Amino acid sequence: MEHPQRVARHTLFEDVQAIVIGTLFISLGVALFAQAKLLTGGTAGLAFLIHYATPLSFGQVFFVINLPFYYLAIKRMGWRFTVKTFCAVLLLSLFSELQSHFIHIDGLNPFYAGVVGGLLMGAGFLMLFRHQASLGGINIVTLYLQDKYGIRAGKLQMAIDVSIVSAALWVVNPLAVLVSVLGAVALNLILAVNHKPGRYLAA
Repeated sequence: MEHPQRVARHTLFEDVQAIVIGTLFISLGVALFAQAKLLTGGTAGLAFLIHYATPLSFGQVFFVINLPFYYLAIKRMGWRFTVKTFCAVLLLSLFSELQSHFIHIDGLNPFYAGVVGGLLMGAGFLMLFRHQASLGGINIVTLYLQDKYGIRAGKLQMAIDVSIVSAALWVVNPLAVLVSVLGAVALNLILAVNHKPGRYLAA
């Protein structure tokens, strides 16, 4: 008779390093997208839209736009998840603000930015998800639906992201939207393949 597998729990150090490294990866992907004037999905996509249309920075908009979603996070996902998510959102906002002090790109192929930026963000999201954190907004909704109804977070996020990017034609040119869709597919491919309910047991 097989004994049920014991669920390992992440230590505080493991949670901290995953949130820091994950948001750092995502901030680099955001920098590539911003340099190429691309968009992504979720609340980050909404933050990009507002950033491109106003003088506000991505980091400022991203932090503020996430504030209404914490209520759902507390109510449905618990304080532990919410605190981790708040820290992740805060770190990404800060890293995005500081990114220009550490990296400057003179020339960047938009297709490269879309694919590599999407993969970097996907890897960062995977780190956060596996440590029971997210970047707020639509991530909270997709994780909640996955936990409650078994709807795959990666596939649902992909559908939402592609819809948001496709609706951005009034902000950027059609080529940028096409490349942005490619980036959204690359991002969510990482999640769809690697983030499956029940496969990863550490909490």
